[in-house]
Amino acid sequence: MFLAPSGANYQRAAFTLLELLAVVALLALLSGLLLGAARQIGEVGRIARAKAELAVLAAALENYQRLYGDYPQTDDPAQLLQSLLGRLGPRNNVSSTRSWLTLARYRTALSRDPLVDPSATLIDPWDQPYRYVYKVPAASWGNVSYILYSLGPDGQDIRALLAGGFVDSKLPENLDNLYANRP
Repeated sequence: MFLAPSGANYQRAAFTLLELLAVVALLALLSGLLLGAARQIGEVGRIARAKAELAVLAAALENYQRLYGDYPQTDDPAQLLQSLLGRLGPRNNVSSTRSWLTLARYRTALSRDPLVDPSATLIDPWDQPYRYVYKVPAASWGNVSYILYSLGPDGQDIRALLAGGFVDSKLPENLDNLYANRP
């Protein structure tokens, strides 16, 4: 049999309701902060992935230009992908050269296989197709002959080209866009 030591006070054997509510509120606050930080980390990761993919796509476009002497002449994301896979020439004529992309590193809309479905498009981490604009021959652009970018987290843009051939990045819809070839 257990005997209580003399002078022991058994009236304070449990937590009060107020103490339990304080602990629950503190746990809710800490979990909210943790989830907010996790979301921010996820967004930073998506931005880094988009920048890396844009850099690889820009390098593939440069290799394409070295072979053909020009960039793909299209604004269609599906034709751009087919061009970088070596299936279309600069004027969208059928071609058969090597691919400049490793498809396993990219995601396509609706998980379509671009080797089977020519309407497949590459998508950014926010599930939007990458944007590509070819320089019209008569235009006097200060940049290279194309613009390649992602719409970024908000998925919006206004493609109003400035005199130098760049998208106006100061418009509110374009502030979070990520570009492959901005100076």
